[in-house]
Amino acid sequence: MTGRAFLVVLDSVGIGGAPDAADFGDAGANTVGHIAKALAGTDRPLDLPHLDALGLGRAVELASGRVPPGMGAAPRGRWGAATEASPGKDTPTGHWELAGLPLPWAWTYFPNAEPCFPDDLVAEVARLAGTEGILGNRLASGTNIIDEEGAAHMRTGWPICYTSTDSVFQIAAHEDRFGLDRLLDLCRAIAPRLHAMRVGRVIARPFAGTEESGFTRTANRADFALEPPAPTLCDHAQGAGRRVHAIGKIGDIFSMRGIDTTVKGPDSRLFEALVDRLDTAEPGSLTFANFVEFDSVFGHRRDVEGYARHLEWFDAGLPRLLAGLRPGDMLTITADHGNDPTWRGSDHTRERVPVLVAGQGAGPLGHVAFVDVAASIAAHLELPAHGPGRSFL
Repeated sequence: MTGRAFLVVLDSVGIGGAPDAADFGDAGANTVGHIAKALAGTDRPLDLPHLDALGLGRAVELASGRVPPGMGAAPRGRWGAATEASPGKDTPTGHWELAGLPLPWAWTYFPNAEPCFPDDLVAEVARLAGTEGILGNRLASGTNIIDEEGAAHMRTGWPICYTSTDSVFQIAAHEDRFGLDRLLDLCRAIAPRLHAMRVGRVIARPFAGTEESGFTRTANRADFALEPPAPTLCDHAQGAGRRVHAIGKIGDIFSMRGIDTTVKGPDSRLFEALVDRLDTAEPGSLTFANFVEFDSVFGHRRDVEGYARHLEWFDAGLPRLLAGLRPGDMLTITADHGNDPTWRGSDHTRERVPVLVAGQGAGPLGHVAFVDVAASIAAHLELPAHGPGRSFL
């Protein structure tokens, strides 16, 4: 085997049409379709010629029944729409299933109440932090809560603890006032207790700045995720002697299991790392990348314009990725869930996701399952079949 596989997740770039969207309150959500519709007729409509050429417009039509404005080119790649089976619309659920592991349980979510955490959990966090208490203790936006609690944090030194509509426990602290290493140690220490409760992730959210100048989150976020309960595509590839390269938060999502190397940073740095892997990755290797800013910077903040421009940023760089493919390589571009910036609230949205494949000819894949992505990559890498997925190659 000389061909390589590159799996790229555009975090939250959904395409609507999930058959169970109503069960999540998301009937009608369509991240790509609604962004294109919102900007149609403006002086800067959504322009994604390279993604559309791979089949994005046709994938949106397949998933939701409508071609987005400005799309619908005849695809030069293979294209389809993937449907998730697991009962969730969060990052670990989507990535695990794309890697061949449907979620075998229901996550634990904290209530939208104040306070939202059990008293014994709060006491344990404070004990581990060496403080008399915590701040926050509610469901909140990560950027808003440091504005709301930052001054009290600087005064008291208490960690800011909050959750979201995902199965997460997040701790924000100032890198100087509290200390970055101390924050990471706190998250690492409390993670086993949260994981035993089937809370998917403990996330360290360091920030910097002052009350006068304003507080901003830094790039030193760290996720302490519950380890997958069974082997994934990463484990199978590594077990077969293949190198597995993680780009973005992939290493965190899989608790570094089945991962050989990892690169973190903002999406701009990650893109360059992916270009570099196209040049340097070994024959038969798997490179697994996540670009999170679609979700974290634009989706949750309901920034339609910003989301559109970030899609165009990736689209403009796509020719560099395609040019880096060698004969026999396979590039798959997909997503883990939706986050429609035109939708109510600030939560992820339950949607189908695109499956765009370069290096393997052209033509429709039709409707596929998330787990079929893992099965197809495994087939391409000539790995033994594992899990419930079926290859669409």
